[in-house]
Amino acid sequence: MKILVLNCGSSSVKFQLIDAKNHEALARGGVSKIGMPGALLTMDAPGKDHVKISGEILDHNIAIENILNLLVHEEFGVIKDKKEIEGIGHRIVHGGEYFSDSVIINDEVLKKIQDCIEYAPLHNPHNYKGITACKRILPGIPMVGVFDTAFHQQMPDYAYIYGIPYILYKRYGIRRYGFHGTSHYYVSRKARDLMDADIEKLNMITCHLGNGCSIAAINGGKSIDTSMGFTPLEGLLMGTRSGDLDPAIILQVMAREELTTAEAQTMLNKHSGLVGISGTSSDMRDIEERMEDGSKQAELALNVFCYRLKKYIGSYMAALGRVDALIFTGGIGENSDIVRRKTVEGLDGFGMKLDLKKNKNTRGEISEISYKDSQTKIFVIPTNEELVIAIDTAKLIN
Repeated sequence: MKILVLNCGSSSVKFQLIDAKNHEALARGGVSKIGMPGALLTMDAPGKDHVKISGEILDHNIAIENILNLLVHEEFGVIKDKKEIEGIGHRIVHGGEYFSDSVIINDEVLKKIQDCIEYAPLHNPHNYKGITACKRILPGIPMVGVFDTAFHQQMPDYAYIYGIPYILYKRYGIRRYGFHGTSHYYVSRKARDLMDADIEKLNMITCHLGNGCSIAAINGGKSIDTSMGFTPLEGLLMGTRSGDLDPAIILQVMAREELTTAEAQTMLNKHSGLVGISGTSSDMRDIEERMEDGSKQAELALNVFCYRLKKYIGSYMAALGRVDALIFTGGIGENSDIVRRKTVEGLDGFGMKLDLKKNKNTRGEISEISYKDSQTKIFVIPTNEELVIAIDTAKLIN
């Protein structure tokens, strides 16, 4: 069953065409700089040349049309007709309290996705655009919404309620929602397979570390806590996001710098985190290179990143009581042996024994990087959110 998976951003559309039965990616690529000069369409497929086409792509409708035309292209395409696409899976960032699982998209679901725009104004509007574009371009093909927040909807109320007047939760839905749910779900299930164990008997901590970072405590296959909150800004230090901080800081800075709400949001989301501390880059690879060159600010950024992550691991140990597996995923989690080492350093007494040699030699591949006698197994597991979306889409359509 061929499923087209779409992830629509403000100026981009990422896609994969996946054979959901064989778990095989037939093609992957994306459109960047939509509505801007120099828009770019790229695609890679097994046995085919890399495709890179630049031109004018004004909106998401045109972007998706271009993707479909490339998929059926006589030379570069991987299917002969658009009718071979049996379903479309959309990554949707925020499902509010409406969605605790993936759903077939109908008019009622579409209305609720619109209602969630106030919770994710930077993401949901563009997810919505992708859905409406597909309704027009591929009428009659069933579509499924897969929500970043859904996996965390099983958290207990004491984990998602904030220490502000309860009426604000009732009135505006202000609570912890959590994100990266599809990734946390995927790697926890992969770890279960590697351990050949019953998911209901396992306690895990999953660390999704990329430009955006989050960590989740998983008990019996269910998320019981996670670091991102009402928005993806809370929690760990990230590439450009601040993560946790004293809320009074915002009031102070806004007053002293005379910032508007929009300017404060931009500072916290775009100019903080690794780039804010290092002063140069949000990319962990650059941070590590600059640290090796002797940059104290880069070293500080790395140390803050790892220390924050270690503190969250410790708090989730307490929440779970026992940890069977610690999992690293995402661009940083899969590729930075320095981050993994500095994070787990000193946790031997809690049953986490990192094999330094395995850790050093692991990059972007599934690997157990703990010693055999480690009470907590430590894994590197590359995430595959697109595959989860494709499988959910196929399952619901069938």
